[in-house]
Amino acid sequence: MGKRSGKKPFSFLSRRIRSAKRLELQPLPPSPIPPSAAANVLQNNAGSPAAEAAPPAAAAAAHGAKGAKKKTGARLWMRFDREGQSEILECDKNAIIKRAAIPARDLRILGPVFSHSSNILAREKAMVVNLEFIKAIVTAEEVLLLDPLSQEVLPFVDQLRRQLPLKSPFRIQEPDHTDKQTKEMCSIDGQWLHVNEASEGERELPFEFQVLEIALEVVCSYLDSNVADLERVAYPVLDELAMNVSTKNLERVRSLKSNLTRLLARVQKVRDEIEHLLDDNEDMAHLYLTRKQIQNQQCEALMASAASNSIVPAGPHLARLSSNIHGNASMAASIYSDDNNVEDLEMLLEAYFMQLDGTRNKILSVREYIDDTEDYVNIQLDNQRNELIQLQLILTTASFAIAINTLIVGIFAMNIPCQLYDAKYQPIFFPFVGGTSTGCFLMFLLMLGYARWKKLLGP
Repeated sequence: MGKRSGKKPFSFLSRRIRSAKRLELQPLPPSPIPPSAAANVLQNNAGSPAAEAAPPAAAAAAHGAKGAKKKTGARLWMRFDREGQSEILECDKNAIIKRAAIPARDLRILGPVFSHSSNILAREKAMVVNLEFIKAIVTAEEVLLLDPLSQEVLPFVDQLRRQLPLKSPFRIQEPDHTDKQTKEMCSIDGQWLHVNEASEGERELPFEFQVLEIALEVVCSYLDSNVADLERVAYPVLDELAMNVSTKNLERVRSLKSNLTRLLARVQKVRDEIEHLLDDNEDMAHLYLTRKQIQNQQCEALMASAASNSIVPAGPHLARLSSNIHGNASMAASIYSDDNNVEDLEMLLEAYFMQLDGTRNKILSVREYIDDTEDYVNIQLDNQRNELIQLQLILTTASFAIAINTLIVGIFAMNIPCQLYDAKYQPIFFPFVGGTSTGCFLMFLLMLGYARWKKLLGP
């Protein structure tokens, strides 16, 4: 207290005056000049040195503005709303993340690295769909489609433009209509009644499921067409191979089998992803984006009504306040009572799962036909190999018999004295040669008979 009493009484006022003087001495920031005023200034000061320095500065400013407009890493997207209206956007990764409220790793799933993978991921406010060539981010209000001008994606774009306007609108109440929504909902004896329960059976699928249905339809049709083309090419090639085993036909079958393996893997990926969703009801419940949005809006309305009802004077209204709080709690509990109702999505996924299963069975039937053809070709080759072995056995037996006769001839061809060479023994030469040749031939027949008896040669 002693130190504070020593201060001057007007010290605070003097500090205010000094700060005001400093503000007066600071230069004012330059005011923005409109483009028309800037052009007039340049025209009036055309001959001055400042005007000569102005064009480089203006060019630099224009170049900087152009560089600022150019987005780094921007990709082409197409946006569809509930009415089927579309527009093409060029957005970078950060803009898409902020707009759809998804993590950055989901955009990597939509990248070229996972070009032929299949994923259907549920997020808080969006659904990431990566089915073959369809890469989209679906929310409760819109769908963002990546690379819409691709040749494979154009049928999906056409189906969205054609089918979305024909669907009955599944509107969601805006946040500013929460009061009206609360008025449409009433509480009778603690039971919370929804106005839309009367028309629940006539309600169309939510917007996100309409887009998912169109995507699955396009992908399944694309895979079916590929399988049909494969079947149309496969059977003639396999029949040609069965009739004529040649290098050209074997190469065609090898290429056909590699295409079939790749197509089967693509169909299997989509089928496994749908099967994974069907096995987990919790994942399917997370895909109900429209229902989650409606529930969030209803909870906000309930919280607002509870807050407005809580501002009452104490006393005789205390019991009414507690009853209102308990009623609001029961209402909030009834809102989340149908979270596990995934019947609509389950029926939708089961239909396309069965279609993909049929497509997979067609591919497996073609593969079985290829395996049967390969077995038939192997049997043919084994039969030819057996025939060659039999021919080799016959030739070996004949060579052995001829070798015996050659041995006898070689013995008598030696340059040694022999009485058979005398003139009196000349009539014996031809009978001797004929006898030895006949004996070798009989030995050949005997060896063939033994081979047939042992079933080494065919009948």
